[in-house]
Amino acid sequence: MRRLFLFIFNLYRLNAMTDIAENFTAIKKRIHRAERAAGREEGSAQLVAVTKIQSRESINAAWAIGHRVFGENRVQEAQEHWADLKKKSNDLCLHLIGPLQTNKVKDAVALFDCIETVDREKLADALAAEMQKQGRDLRCFIQVNTGEEAQKAGIAPTDVSGFVKYCRALNLNIVGLMCVPPVEEPPALHFALLKK
Repeated sequence: MRRLFLFIFNLYRLNAMTDIAENFTAIKKRIHRAERAAGREEGSAQLVAVTKIQSRESINAAWAIGHRVFGENRVQEAQEHWADLKKKSNDLCLHLIGPLQTNKVKDAVALFDCIETVDREKLADALAAEMQKQGRDLRCFIQVNTGEEAQKAGIAPTDVSGFVKYCRALNLNIVGLMCVPPVEEPPALHFALLKK
């Protein structure tokens, strides 16, 4: 999944707006080939287009071709990109893919549909309380620091089971795990660890 995020982000940055439709088509073909190779049903993987530091024109071009699932790294930038459209559209799905500070939880719960970076008890507590307050039930992923890198956020692999139980006791809708593998290591090893 990480490779798909980075791939679409790079295509946005390297190509003109008129090429975005072609880039999406090429990426979707790669995803379908990967799904078949993994024995998965075509269309079972979801493409999240990361709009971090993208222009309004690039975002509009992706929207115009019908893409509706987007990822943002920061709450404030997401508000700038999506707050108005979120009020008008019922098919926009926003993922928070970057770190979340507890002082931004209120805004994140109001704007996003999925939080992919739940990585500590204090954040889980704040999310659960704010979702209850706002009457929202966001899908959440637990971020696992599979490389056990000091500079990265995430739960240690040995602590995942206990943290999942903690989050579920708060009634958080935990739908999966995510990781950001170390750059110098094959990502497949880290995804296999998550699966295990």
